[in-house]
Amino acid sequence: MKQFTAFIRKEFFHIFRDRRTMLILLAMPVILIILFGYAITTEVKGVPVAILDHSRDEATQKLSDQLLASEYFTLYTSAQNEEEIQTLFRKGKISLAFVFPPRFAATEGTQVQILADATDPNQATQLTAYATAILTPRPPGSGWIATQLLYNPQMKGSYNFVPGVMGLILMLICALMTSVGIVREKEMGTMEVLLVSPLKPVYIVLAKAVPYLLLSMVNIATILLLSYFLLDVPIAGSLALLVGTSVLYAIVSLCLGLLISTVTNTQQAAMLISGVALMLPVMLLSGMIFPVENMPVILQQIANIVPAKWYIIAVKDVMIKGLGLQSVLQEIGIMCLMALFLVALSIKRFSIRL
Repeated sequence: MKQFTAFIRKEFFHIFRDRRTMLILLAMPVILIILFGYAITTEVKGVPVAILDHSRDEATQKLSDQLLASEYFTLYTSAQNEEEIQTLFRKGKISLAFVFPPRFAATEGTQVQILADATDPNQATQLTAYATAILTPRPPGSGWIATQLLYNPQMKGSYNFVPGVMGLILMLICALMTSVGIVREKEMGTMEVLLVSPLKPVYIVLAKAVPYLLLSMVNIATILLLSYFLLDVPIAGSLALLVGTSVLYAIVSLCLGLLISTVTNTQQAAMLISGVALMLPVMLLSGMIFPVENMPVILQQIANIVPAKWYIIAVKDVMIKGLGLQSVLQEIGIMCLMALFLVALSIKRFSIRL
């Protein structure tokens, strides 16, 4: 046990004396969470809109005030007719328009017409969803649809990006840094020296992984603190369950890094495989940016083997929805199986190759 602890201390010394590694491990998570929380976001605010009010009564004035009181819309102009609205759309002056029909309050079944610039389909969908959520439902039978947004009534993009960024950061730190750290020993020729030590290969592998796991726990705490206090993302569920799930995902990422180190002999190859084979699936196939349900069936099947998909689902259920252990047992079970399979395969290949 003393020898194992000595190996772990050695790894910590290697990490702490490399400033570039420390920058990646500790500074990059903060930079990414701030970028995705503020700069790289799908939220829209202050969108210029036009209002065409044929009714001009108390009801339409109240609805207009509710729309403009939100942070999402600002009044560009009060249009006089439909032709003016079309002209504003063509010139790019407005992104949304609201048309109130005549005798809006007195006629049952009438609806507010929402016109959106759909040259950007995602933004148009989001804007119409904002408007529908803000407008107050009319009495039953009037034809207006009441909409209620659960868990994220303000439709903040950070609610979606924070779980995804957590999955990306942990994969980057655990998988990439672990694989590069082990391959560096091969390139420098020091791995053979380690293997002739009294310590078994399995303990050498674990000693390389433990420091990155502990640093990942520091990053988990940093991300959660920034998300809660800076981005106003709530932690509705159990904090212990959220941290435990994140640690499990970090272990899966470590195992992937160990596996990559057994199939590569250079640091460049390890970084390339980690970037292409791990980073891209996390961003494209995990649901971080694009919904998995909208993908072709074959890509949905491939997404099932991406650990980040199950982690992001679990984090959203616990962190955003406030669900308990029973709701994420499937995701936790799948990640446990992945960890066991990957660590067994990594240790076996490590013993055979060296």
